[in-house]
Amino acid sequence: MTELLPLMTYSFVMSSTPGPNNLMLTASGANFGYRRTIPHILGIAAGHGPQIFVCCLGLGTLFVAFPVLHQILHWVGAAYLLYLAWRLAGSAIGRSELSRPMTFWQALVFQAVNPKSWVKAITVATVFMPPGMPVLPAAALVSAIAIAIGMPCVSMWALFGVAIRRLLTDPRRQRVFNAIMGASLVVLAVLLVA
Repeated sequence: MTELLPLMTYSFVMSSTPGPNNLMLTASGANFGYRRTIPHILGIAAGHGPQIFVCCLGLGTLFVAFPVLHQILHWVGAAYLLYLAWRLAGSAIGRSELSRPMTFWQALVFQAVNPKSWVKAITVATVFMPPGMPVLPAAALVSAIAIAIGMPCVSMWALFGVAIRRLLTDPRRQRVFNAIMGASLVVLAVLLVA
């Protein structure tokens, strides 16, 4: 158990800090409530768990061997974040671009272009795999731990959005909030490629 404590801590920190998933969950919680955001939360776990598992099986070494692939991922992820920011900000100016929360499948697929998810998956694979344990059970173990720790953390971001929802009953405040969340995604996109 003490060997897994650093993995648990790392998973907690990575899942609790701001990133594309957490910003989108906050916006979804504020705009649609927690219940309608649950598929988004589950999609993150369903996409990120296999991502960690595959990295533990060796995909992470591909990114280490060919850094240009990681750079391409950053650009694709940044472009998608800009698209999401545009949709979110679009809802802030009265166009109903943000008419529904992200679906389970959209959240699952988003993990493939989410650079923060890849960084976490590669780090888990390269730093936290238990030594002396067969690869498949070790990959399954660290993936399960990362998801078990991460799910409550990302849920808290959605619940934070729900908590501030009452403050956003005025359409002007909601537009401002959506614009701020959209701008935050733009900043993340810029930081990814900077």
